[in-house]
Amino acid sequence: MRRRTLLSAALAGGALVGCATAGESHIVASTGGRLIGRTELVERLRGCDYVLLGERHDNPVHHVMRGELLAELGAGTAVVAEQLPSGGRVIPGARAQLEALQAAGFDARGWGWPLHEPLFAAVAHKGFVLEGGNLPRELARRVGREGAAALPAAMRAAIAAAPLPPEARAALDTALVQGHCGQLAGPRLEAMHVAQRARDASLWLAMQRLHAAGARPVVLVAGNGHVRRDHGVPRFVAAVQPQARVMVVGFGEPGDDASPYDVLWVAPRVERSDPCAGFQLPGSPAPMSPAVTGASYG
Repeated sequence: MRRRTLLSAALAGGALVGCATAGESHIVASTGGRLIGRTELVERLRGCDYVLLGERHDNPVHHVMRGELLAELGAGTAVVAEQLPSGGRVIPGARAQLEALQAAGFDARGWGWPLHEPLFAAVAHKGFVLEGGNLPRELARRVGREGAAALPAAMRAAIAAAPLPPEARAALDTALVQGHCGQLAGPRLEAMHVAQRARDASLWLAMQRLHAAGARPVVLVAGNGHVRRDHGVPRFVAAVQPQARVMVVGFGEPGDDASPYDVLWVAPRVERSDPCAGFQLPGSPAPMSPAVTGASYG
């Protein structure tokens, strides 16, 4: 499976059974639980070298809110997107929005277009540089077959420079197992672990290139799993540029844990069907219930 876990793909591909439920959004700091106003958050983002904006892939409100945040950032902003492969670049104003995204490698069906339309419309309106950061499809397949040996040298070096401590590795593996309905174990889990770290490294290398070219801030838009401070892209930033000013904003729903992020922007919950219904990896035991697995990862 390429850029997302199988469960995330199932959600984006049609597991929604309704719109977001009614409820008021709010922004909460992970330390102390203080509520933060939108104006304060924007001011903090403007002063950063790197901004990481998470998402639950299937929550349309998250994409609207992130588009609104991007619309308030300055002209030097550049954006790296999980939804585009590394090397893909969108040329502002060159063609219609979806056509420009697809030319850069965007998979409209796989990402449930038009879910992300408000996000990318804001990027286009501001004229920001927009580049892909995810593993290209063929490389992801090779990693699945060959493991870390399939990765380019720069990516292997990035992962080696930012090793995960035991507790962070355990948290990542737990999230991957839950995101696959409890059906990952042994070599499969190890392969998925390597793939997830490779995706994070790929996203980081794209961000690093734009930062070196003078972009401020460089914004990553990706799933919440990729922006977590304990085992996501921030690990690479801390290892290579420990003095960089970084802000991590998770986008969640009521009841989500704010601790992996600097702040969590809580939006109304999306109604979902059972994400594990009919989900079966060959040779795996019966799936866990969604109460155990949660909604999505990565």
